[in-house]
Amino acid sequence: MTIAKFVTVVIIAYLLGSIPFGLIVGKLKAGIDIRDYGSGKTGATNVMRAVGTKFGILSMILDAGKACGAVILAKVIVGNSFLTIGSVPFQWQVAQVMAGLAAIAGHNWPVFAKFKGGRGVTAYFGTLFAIYPPVAIFGVEVLAVTALHSRQMSRGSIFGVVAVWCLLVPLTVMYDFPPVYLAYGSAGVALIVYQHRDNVKRLRQGRERRLW
Repeated sequence: MTIAKFVTVVIIAYLLGSIPFGLIVGKLKAGIDIRDYGSGKTGATNVMRAVGTKFGILSMILDAGKACGAVILAKVIVGNSFLTIGSVPFQWQVAQVMAGLAAIAGHNWPVFAKFKGGRGVTAYFGTLFAIYPPVAIFGVEVLAVTALHSRQMSRGSIFGVVAVWCLLVPLTVMYDFPPVYLAYGSAGVALIVYQHRDNVKRLRQGRERRLW
């Protein structure tokens, strides 16, 4: 029964993450497939470029909300149940991390949009809001300041996720924060930097796209 709960968490989180809000906003507002524009992604930044800033913000809120909801549901579904593998107990914190990863995977490779989605940044911060809001707020602040100063969302996104990891380290070492969250932060950094590999190349070459 407990295994079924964890499997259910992953499936629901992936399906929620797969809702392509950026694509939907582009279709409803301008009748376009935003993947035909800019970066070819369904994320909020590309919505801003293709449809407008306020619709990009709307897409950002919706994408963060679906990921946040997936992690909240994980805790509700698993509750006080735990799964023991060997001598290691897997509790609701692990379910949250599994849901977070599944939601990001759904956002990046959505089953409802032919597996062509975004880069996972907004979804990642949405999951963090459900796990521990102060960490999410800190990361978003770093992202916003960096992006506004450089006018490069990719630079802000990378700095933001790295800042989250840097905060999770002392929380884990000094304040007994669940180590599984630090592992999640590490996975988040690796995945999002990988998803931005083309941006990193352009940043190094001085050719990265700018906001507005």
